[in-house]
Amino acid sequence: MDQSNRYADLTLSESQLIADGEHVLVTYIMKPKVGYDYLVTAAHFAAESSTGTNVSVSTTDDFTKSVDALVYEIDEQKEITKIAYPVDLFDFNMIDGRAMLASFLTLTIGNNQGMGDVEYAKMHDFYFPPKYLSKFDGVSTTIRDLWRILGRHQVNGGFIVGTIIKPKLGLRPEPFANACYDFWLGGDFIKNDEPQGNQRFAPIKETIPLVADAMRRVQDETGEAKLFSANITADDYHEMIARGEFILETFAGNADHVAFLVDGYVAGPHAITTARRHFPDQYLHYHRAGHGAVTSPQSKRGYTAFVLSKMARCQGASGIHVGTMGFGKMEGESADKNIAHMIEQDVAEGPFYKQEWLGMNPTTPIISGGMNAIRIPGFFKNLGHSNLILTAGGGCFGHLDGAKAGATSLRQAEQCWKQGADPVEFAKEHKEFARAFESFSEDADRLYPGWREKLK
Repeated sequence: MDQSNRYADLTLSESQLIADGEHVLVTYIMKPKVGYDYLVTAAHFAAESSTGTNVSVSTTDDFTKSVDALVYEIDEQKEITKIAYPVDLFDFNMIDGRAMLASFLTLTIGNNQGMGDVEYAKMHDFYFPPKYLSKFDGVSTTIRDLWRILGRHQVNGGFIVGTIIKPKLGLRPEPFANACYDFWLGGDFIKNDEPQGNQRFAPIKETIPLVADAMRRVQDETGEAKLFSANITADDYHEMIARGEFILETFAGNADHVAFLVDGYVAGPHAITTARRHFPDQYLHYHRAGHGAVTSPQSKRGYTAFVLSKMARCQGASGIHVGTMGFGKMEGESADKNIAHMIEQDVAEGPFYKQEWLGMNPTTPIISGGMNAIRIPGFFKNLGHSNLILTAGGGCFGHLDGAKAGATSLRQAEQCWKQGADPVEFAKEHKEFARAFESFSEDADRLYPGWREKLK
């Protein structure tokens, strides 16, 4: 059924739609199946995302038509489809009028992902007008709060050196806490890896007290504040709250040194919002485990990593993993720095839309996945700053001289970048950084040919 007369209006101006502020705009890379007209399929896509059905129904009236989603631009050669969704289409909380990310996703990648006339369709960008953006929670606790705890400046407080305890599964409570202690002697921040929680070999009520004790001991020994990101992800919000309250009670006077990690992709918007609203004073660490199922470049459906990160800022994530932009082991490329810029700046350009955040607090880029001191100078040069959190597992525990030296080598890597120094020359005066060349020699051979002769 051709619905393009109702669900498409290619005379609409994107700039006017933005100026009017009454629509959420979404851009997809969409391809119809063979034999289907592009505009007709795009209109069907918009209809399925809003008020449409596959047949004409008697219950449709003039008001219903006023909240139709409309295709306002197509480019068949580039497979671009742009759709305008009236803000009134979306679901808002009954108790406080707040917006729901679940509603946004239900409409924009709901049934349309399984339509029979669509070969694929993937969301690459969206634009929220002020009247809709203002209804999202936004970020409560930011990297500035972590800098304050660490005694840093509130502007450009710099690199927070973190790790993931390795192996990520299989350690009993005491070895886990001992590994935390060893890293904290040189580093700042430890996160539970995404699968860690309440395994039978490491019950949370045994592990967390030992970690809290390790933090107290190492802070007394070094005179430096330390940070821990504890995984509270669960299916049931009662369980999440119980875990969070137990952790805060256990850390006691160091409760503000604790972030809460939530696996935001697998547990969904419900879990992120539960943590954001029940624990607004804790840094909300959005881990995106599983996101590659839809965000990977190989996937032609769902949405991109850029879209995921932008949504996370709306929900209130204090920090989110943004990949390693081609410098680590995960999928990505240097241009992915635009993801970081979108979540940390007040006005930023996306692939298709400029988003004004209207003062909404920034979300911190968190990088992990195969990073070590050898890779860090190039990463910072590409990104343009070091105001982020790194969680390097192998990059710390894989250092030949142990986790403390691994953490120190990462700090030295930031210093190298800040000074604009040649990494090999810098290594001659910085032992831990030099030993990173030996520890990660394959990376060193690839990035700095001839380093062996220069460092002797």
